[in-house]
Amino acid sequence: MKHKYLPLLIVAAFAGISSTAQASGYRFGSQSVAAQGTADASGAEAGDASTIFYNPAGLSRLEGTQFVGGGTIVVPHSTYQDMGSKAFYPSAARAPFAATKDYAPDAVVAPALYASKKINEQWTVGAGLFVPYGAKLDYGNDWYGRYAITHIKLEAIALNPSVSFKLDQHHAFGFGITAEYMKAELGQGVDVPGSVAYLHDKAPAASKAFLDSIGMTQGQAAKVAAGLALQGAKDGHASMNGHDWGFGFNLGYLYQMNEGTRFGISYRSSISHKLKGITIWDFSQVSNNAAVNAFVAKASRKANSEALVELRTPETVSVNAFHQMDDRWALMGDVTWTRTSRLQNLDIQFPPTAEGVERIRQNWKDTYRVSLGSNYKYSESLMLRAGIAHDQAPVRSAELRHPALPDSDRMQYSIGANWKLNANSSIDLAYSYIDFKDAPMNYKNDCTPVSPITAACTGNGETTKGLFKTRMQLIGLAYNYKF
Repeated sequence: MKHKYLPLLIVAAFAGISSTAQASGYRFGSQSVAAQGTADASGAEAGDASTIFYNPAGLSRLEGTQFVGGGTIVVPHSTYQDMGSKAFYPSAARAPFAATKDYAPDAVVAPALYASKKINEQWTVGAGLFVPYGAKLDYGNDWYGRYAITHIKLEAIALNPSVSFKLDQHHAFGFGITAEYMKAELGQGVDVPGSVAYLHDKAPAASKAFLDSIGMTQGQAAKVAAGLALQGAKDGHASMNGHDWGFGFNLGYLYQMNEGTRFGISYRSSISHKLKGITIWDFSQVSNNAAVNAFVAKASRKANSEALVELRTPETVSVNAFHQMDDRWALMGDVTWTRTSRLQNLDIQFPPTAEGVERIRQNWKDTYRVSLGSNYKYSESLMLRAGIAHDQAPVRSAELRHPALPDSDRMQYSIGANWKLNANSSIDLAYSYIDFKDAPMNYKNDCTPVSPITAACTGNGETTKGLFKTRMQLIGLAYNYKF
């Protein structure tokens, strides 16, 4: 019995959850409340220290010492409708599949901190601390796709020190280094009932030999009891955790045409990661018969071990513009390209065991995000903001969409405000509604040969088929101080 039921789908989450706020993926909040108010169209505005994230060249526009601290509350709402998921060997007697609900958290918070200091007329330095991506889904142990995933949790934080150089009144350049840390947890069900039924029908010798040995050593009654326990076997479970540091950089250029018009271009590099963790297999609850549990664990040929995945997150390029139309109105826009095509097949290793690599099919495409926004100066103390954005998903088809990342194209609608408390401090507020396109899924973990029992299998053979409907709200609050 050859289980490969832990494809470490955390990799898909690492890769797909956006490495920038503009990139597609299972987006986690916003890196700036002020930018959120314009649907992240404000890359060339450079209005506060959060420009460190969007374009470090924008630091050249900031006077004195500035601080921004705040966060975004992410309120997701997602439903799943099963449309014919099938486990490997569907005729096996297993616990019934059940609908899942409330698998997304009620709310999560993405904090962000930025600070900048002008050294002289040419040089400005700063640093940012933000959450670039994250995920938290809990489908439960009995849902239709439990052999693909039961739960996933991903947390990441990035530190981004930066510097800008102002060449003259028209040209400014910026550079930053990014150090990001991520940790993750993943759980999956192990389809022991399917494997047992397959072996009983296709290769009964192993289970027969096991039962015969029970009869010889413990008697006929014990053999009968073990046989019943084997026929009524329940799911096993697999879990992993991992963590890693990765390093990258970002570049920016800002061209100031005149006092009210400027253009920017920025680049955020990919980051290489070696995700190292521990894989744990649990067959202790397969039955109430210890001998059966031990037989299943041994026959699975799965041992607790390390897990290793090598990958590179996608890089991004953003082009943006800002124009102050008059004393009250300003318009802005941003186009961001993300190289998610880096993420094709993902191979997971299980050192130091002889276990073959697990292959996750992704075949993602590059994506674009287009946003438009505006500012309206209502009064000396109140600035109003609004924005709209369209964000592509990297997933090519239902056959390549996995429940670890039920992503789809989305529209974002945002409003925001900046309220000045006094000459040195202000508060930013923002609200966004994100409408995801319905996301059909028909993901099969293919095997060659046809059974996940064999050593050459690259998947567990199950098909998870259904429809995801997702909406999301973002509520942002930040405090700004200048001195």
